[in-house]
Amino acid sequence: MTPPVHLRLLITVWLGQLVSLIGSSLTGFVLGVWVYQRTGSVTQFSLIFLASSLPVLLTAPLAGVLADRYDRRRLMLVSDFGAATGTAILAALVATGNLAVWHIYLITAISTACSTVQQVSYQSMTPALVGRRHLARFNGLMQISRAVQIAAPLIAGTLVVTIGVAGVMAIDLGTFAVGWLILLLVRLPDTITRPAAPRDRRPLLPDALAGWQHLRRRRGLFQLMVLFAGYNFFFGIAGVLVQPLILSFSSPDTLGVLMFAGGAGLFAGSLVMGAWGGTRRRIHTVFGGLALGGVALALHSLAPSPWLIAVVAPLFLATLPVVNSSTMTLLQTKTEPEVLGRVLAAARLVGESTVPLAYVLAGPIADGIFEPLMRPDGALAATVGSVIGTGDGRGTALVFAVTGVLMVVVVAIGLTRPALRHVDDLPDAEPVAPAPAEAVPADPTVEPGPAEVTVEPAPATSETASVPGGDAGAR
Repeated sequence: MTPPVHLRLLITVWLGQLVSLIGSSLTGFVLGVWVYQRTGSVTQFSLIFLASSLPVLLTAPLAGVLADRYDRRRLMLVSDFGAATGTAILAALVATGNLAVWHIYLITAISTACSTVQQVSYQSMTPALVGRRHLARFNGLMQISRAVQIAAPLIAGTLVVTIGVAGVMAIDLGTFAVGWLILLLVRLPDTITRPAAPRDRRPLLPDALAGWQHLRRRRGLFQLMVLFAGYNFFFGIAGVLVQPLILSFSSPDTLGVLMFAGGAGLFAGSLVMGAWGGTRRRIHTVFGGLALGGVALALHSLAPSPWLIAVVAPLFLATLPVVNSSTMTLLQTKTEPEVLGRVLAAARLVGESTVPLAYVLAGPIADGIFEPLMRPDGALAATVGSVIGTGDGRGTALVFAVTGVLMVVVVAIGLTRPALRHVDDLPDAEPVAPAPAEAVPADPTVEPGPAEVTVEPAPATSETASVPGGDAGAR
């Protein structure tokens, strides 16, 4: 059972990271608006999505090694500081009138790399701090961060009109400071923040590959992440196209309200998982969440109606914390603590490998293939068009129908894989020794040093998606 002191420490850190994420979400939205207004190009706008996904694939292996070698709390502090520095540079460029689109791409990529290290470090120490009994519930609550990101446009749209882009960035830097100071002042037990096993002298590359090898040896976990890669591909396409879909029949004001409604659905799903924790066999929760999400995704296509989206978008997004938290819990409970960072990094690499492809393909598929098919004189106007309508945006709606059906098909394929169906039967990892309950906040006058720079590997034994889906509640 998690000692009360540990629980208070964990909640304190989590709240600090949540406050920090609110600021980041506001900045991310207003920078996207800035790019679109300056360029008028959907392609240049979509490149922000690409800049926020490719660095995950490049950084995750290194992040896993760092999390298994060095103090994870210090890694979080250093990576948060790096992301804040990038935001400060952008704020200075805005204030001086020198901001260019390429600046946003570059800083977004750097901030994403820092965030990857932060999230892997955070997720690696969570099982020991929470305890196995409450791990699934806490992973569910961590999904609240995704709701914050989706609901941010409603607040950011008002702020950018009243205080401008520079003002929003100033708020972001303030929330950065809150999250960073809380993490600095709260002294987490060394048995949780430090690696679970002594270091050896393995080279960096073999050490980074240890997580991949560990995941491959556990076929059920590896197949789970392949399943998640398919899910993230469809989710990525929907994420790019949902705003154009809504704007094809609604105003920008309505878009903001519907985005907020979607965030409310995600928030509700997080609360449900926080209270429930999922089924005893977690793979059943994963399959059920994926199937329900596929149905909800397909229902987006039925009619050009804000009322329809107001129902199905929250339903779809409510499945996200169900799937993400159950998958994360499976990875954390089935992986030995000494390789957990590298396994989480490898899982994230597999699970999110399809996201950049989804971001690149979504626009061309919708504009170049499906929209022409659904014009009043298009090839599918008399058939599919008689059901979902024709004209602007109906091709995008058809993309939602197809991706929703394919998501259900992916679930059906997963059900045919015995190793995946029985992934819950893999032996649980031995938990790390419980930390002393008397841990207290750190002396605020004593600052931790920077992350160690010597490269001394950990022994090879190791998803947001985060794992799958970037869901850690961390920046």
